[in-house]
Amino acid sequence: MKILKSLALVIFSLTATFSFAQKSDLGAWYMYFGNNKISKKLNLHNEIQYRNFDGIGDLEQLLVRAGIGYDLTENNNNILLGYGFILSRPYINSEKTENIEHRIFQQYITKQKFGRFNIQHRYRLEERFLEEDFRMRFRYFLGLNIPITNKEMLPKTLYVSAYNEIFLHFDSPVFDRNRVYGALGYVINKNMRIEAGYMNQIQENKNRGQIQIGFYNNIPFTKN
Repeated sequence: MKILKSLALVIFSLTATFSFAQKSDLGAWYMYFGNNKISKKLNLHNEIQYRNFDGIGDLEQLLVRAGIGYDLTENNNNILLGYGFILSRPYINSEKTENIEHRIFQQYITKQKFGRFNIQHRYRLEERFLEEDFRMRFRYFLGLNIPITNKEMLPKTLYVSAYNEIFLHFDSPVFDRNRVYGALGYVINKNMRIEAGYMNQIQENKNRGQIQIGFYNNIPFTKN
């Protein structure tokens, strides 16, 4: 219970930060990630991200992804084919605009464990169908979860989460962006966890911070 109160305090503090950051470059992302087993080898990926320029109300981007994955080994080495719908509302010359992107992506995820260190590598290839353009992009994600109050990522465990992800275009300019993230997380039960943290993104030689709150759901759709 004390751990839940601590995490609630972190989320409350971040929410308070949103209130004072309405006119700054600090944005807020609210994220849901589902990774649900539909058989021993197959999984359904489902994801919604609601991204704001400020705390809430000024939509920057709505992102919805879904895909089917297959484990090459037991609960590891997952290959996945997916689709993403992205609605973006950027400001151009102080005017709010809107554009839609359809995205197909292929990815490979492999996991490693060294003591308390739970490491994930994700390699993703994206085919991006923009309104007036087509682009391909490669992304490499290196993530790390470290339990604090237990030796394993067990229910009622407080943990630290961090990642770095780099985005590369197949054409010029090659470098697209880089993201660095740190958060505090809590394992609710064996199938659900929640994180609250901060991500800094470098894009076009500019840094922009994002407060992030994410919920992870791994409830299987099968009894096997």
